[in-house]
Amino acid sequence: MKKLLVLIMALALVLGLAACGEKEEVVETFELALITDVGTIDDKSFNQSAWEGLEAYAKDAGLTYKYYQPTEKSDDAYLAAIALAVEGGAKFVVCPGSLFEVSVGQAQTLYPDVKFVMLDVTLAEIQPNLLTVLFADQESGYAAGYAAVKGGYTKLGFMGGMAVPAVMRYGYGFVAGADAAAKELGIDVEMKYHYTGTFSESPEILTLAGAWYADGTEVIFSCGGGIVTSILAAADAAEKDVIGVDTDQSGLSDRVVTSAVKHLSSTVYAAAEAYHKGAWEGGYCKQVTAANGAGTGLPMASTKIEGFTQEMYDALYAELIAGTIAIPVDTDYASAADIPVTNTTLTVVE
Repeated sequence: MKKLLVLIMALALVLGLAACGEKEEVVETFELALITDVGTIDDKSFNQSAWEGLEAYAKDAGLTYKYYQPTEKSDDAYLAAIALAVEGGAKFVVCPGSLFEVSVGQAQTLYPDVKFVMLDVTLAEIQPNLLTVLFADQESGYAAGYAAVKGGYTKLGFMGGMAVPAVMRYGYGFVAGADAAAKELGIDVEMKYHYTGTFSESPEILTLAGAWYADGTEVIFSCGGGIVTSILAAADAAEKDVIGVDTDQSGLSDRVVTSAVKHLSSTVYAAAEAYHKGAWEGGYCKQVTAANGAGTGLPMASTKIEGFTQEMYDALYAELIAGTIAIPVDTDYASAADIPVTNTTLTVVE
């Protein structure tokens, strides 16, 4: 009997130790998420600015967060990345860029308990769990073109990543602003205009930008996330200048003389805060313009365009706020070549 009791106790001890050795699997979840578009999270522009806003709020509020990058440029891949974020615990998802139009349109119905913020595009039907945000990129583009010509540049270039609405708004505004300044000054300017077909750096962009600079172009508006790396490399080699986009890119190089900005980070931060504090307002498109104080325009503190003063900028911005300047947008013309100009020779490079 004693041997049997000892055997039972030993068996219990072994089983107990075995149970203690088994670790319970801990599944990590992330409440806040961002899905990148075809660009990367460190593109020094659009994706990165949106991510920094999400990251800043997550850290301030003590929330978990993560970004997901689609496997390819397709609606199915974007939707799959959104599904992965939701499966990972996301209750608030940011989707920056017009390439998400189809996937977010589906996701808002598939995941009614998840809050979505879609930047730079809107939908005909917006569910209560979706907030779309449209920035007046044309205002920032206009200010950049106007400032460049007022500051003495007469041979300009525009390189956009892809012919998507936000990039087109920037570009159309840039053309209009440069032409308006040229008309005021009574001079003629030249501008080359091109979409690179990518939001990433590439040898082809480096070569083309180098050729533009060699042909006399003095400044190129880099409007496409990671393409700025290639354009800056060409600018350094040619000792020419660059205009940045989306966020103040002056920290990238002394060659950046100004940037056409929009407050992506603060917009994402505010939306995340509203979600977390139970003050979510979805089901509509939020317009971000100079008139509503949301901060399109130029970062004058870091702008290095000689001849363009703070007083000039203040006068221009007052007109943007008042809405007295007619600036073309992406839906006005099929091509930049169709924009009416008086003092600009515009060459669209296919």
